[in-house]
Amino acid sequence: MSAELPILETLLDLLGADTIAATMERRAATDPAHVYCWFDGEAYSYGAVNGAANCLANALLGSGLKPGDRVALMLPSHPDHVIALAALMKAGLIRVPVNAHYKGAALLQVFDQFTPHALIADAAFAAPLEPVLQGPHAPRMVFWRGGTGEFDRMRDGGDDRPPPVRTVPDDILAFTPSSGTTGASKGVLKSDRTLRAGPVGIRVLTGLKPGDVFLLWEPLHHGAGVAVAIAALLWPITLAMVERFSASRFWDDVRRYSVTHIHYLGGVLPLLLKQPPGPEDRNHKVRVAWGGGCPPDVWQEFARRFGVAMREGYGLSEMITFVTVNTEGHEGSIGRALAFFDVRLGDDTGEPVAVGQTGEIMVRARTRGLEFLGYYENPQASRATMRGQWCCTGDLARADEAGRLYFAGRKKDVIRRRGVNIAAWEVERVIATHEDVQECALVGVPSELGEEDLKLFVRIATGRTLDPLALVKWCEPRLPYFQVPRYIAFVDEFPKTPTQRIRKGELSRTVDCWDLEKSGHVLDRGRVA
Repeated sequence: MSAELPILETLLDLLGADTIAATMERRAATDPAHVYCWFDGEAYSYGAVNGAANCLANALLGSGLKPGDRVALMLPSHPDHVIALAALMKAGLIRVPVNAHYKGAALLQVFDQFTPHALIADAAFAAPLEPVLQGPHAPRMVFWRGGTGEFDRMRDGGDDRPPPVRTVPDDILAFTPSSGTTGASKGVLKSDRTLRAGPVGIRVLTGLKPGDVFLLWEPLHHGAGVAVAIAALLWPITLAMVERFSASRFWDDVRRYSVTHIHYLGGVLPLLLKQPPGPEDRNHKVRVAWGGGCPPDVWQEFARRFGVAMREGYGLSEMITFVTVNTEGHEGSIGRALAFFDVRLGDDTGEPVAVGQTGEIMVRARTRGLEFLGYYENPQASRATMRGQWCCTGDLARADEAGRLYFAGRKKDVIRRRGVNIAAWEVERVIATHEDVQECALVGVPSELGEEDLKLFVRIATGRTLDPLALVKWCEPRLPYFQVPRYIAFVDEFPKTPTQRIRKGELSRTVDCWDLEKSGHVLDRGRVA
């Protein structure tokens, strides 16, 4: 199943032969005054962003880092984050994104797994990073942003000429986190070519034109946010960048910056629909709402209430931001494959299923360099992901007679909560260390906001007692807020396989148990200015 339009040759023209770094230099030379983004009322010109990225890239190389070295990036959503990721690409350094909400075991895991040579971090994250910096895999260099931090000096002064490094399209420039199903998250190898192809999918899906304004609320440790940021580096659009998603301020920001395109993931649209209706609902310039994970009923209500066209697609960390796109507006469909790819739906043996039947989404690249490039230092997992030339996504879909695809859930033991993929293993391994917990299992349950909420099953250790709220409070300093379970249920025994694995399919998905949202306790989500 592959889209006929736009044809492959057209997409290859959009992809271009230049690297992201070369494209930035060309655009900075021809249109330096163009506003790359707005943030907190301040305009950041293209020339200024490019110059700051060059200064930072040259300083990083001058510090002793060399192309191919790994640099962890833990910054809030701010233009400085874009400058940093652009600088790393220009210097040929490999970006290791770090979720700004990580703490404890989740944060240590990133550094244990990827052993970065250097760290660029906001000074506000110094406390959670302290165990990392005292640990065996501490990076040899740390550049702090904020106050009198070295990052600020490197960004603002020095040599703003292009660095003496010339990357090529297939150089690996980033690891994109991909949630594991039976173990730790894996780092997908991302080349300059694959990092450019994601924005090409965005361009096709959204129909962007020069002068359009995209609201950027996504965190930049997330692949979707990075793809939007890169799209604005490649084409003359402007980003209206906000620190974080806020349903109450969303439309005010849209109107303030004359936004033409809004992006959604998972529960974003239901949250916006829960805002009180009013006469200002259509007082905006938005033409297109685009993204993934929109149920048909939400699609209809959102389009009707706010007067926007809906554009849905499907992508995955192992390939690019969008593998399929729905540019026809057919409700509930993730569309057809971009001409970069072939997509088929397979049964458990990989054989194609009949029209209307549910099968696993399998993707094969038609363009050299856009295939799955593998996981960092994990050849076993890389091989397990492939069936011949086909990348097995672990996601399910069905197709109609016209070849349009409809997402139908996940095979993986990954829970998607408000746009974030959460590997159950990562949460379970932390909670299992609680002295009162004998065993635990995390599953996804339906959420009123779409996607899923987290339900934790606990078998209490013999002779112990455990209060659900006390367990939540114990989790807060050890887990990012989005990994803290909403529902907690207690069991006497778990159903298990002969090899003593918990049969999660037999655990109840009902929510007639303790509910965090009914407890009155509010999670501390943290805030970085």
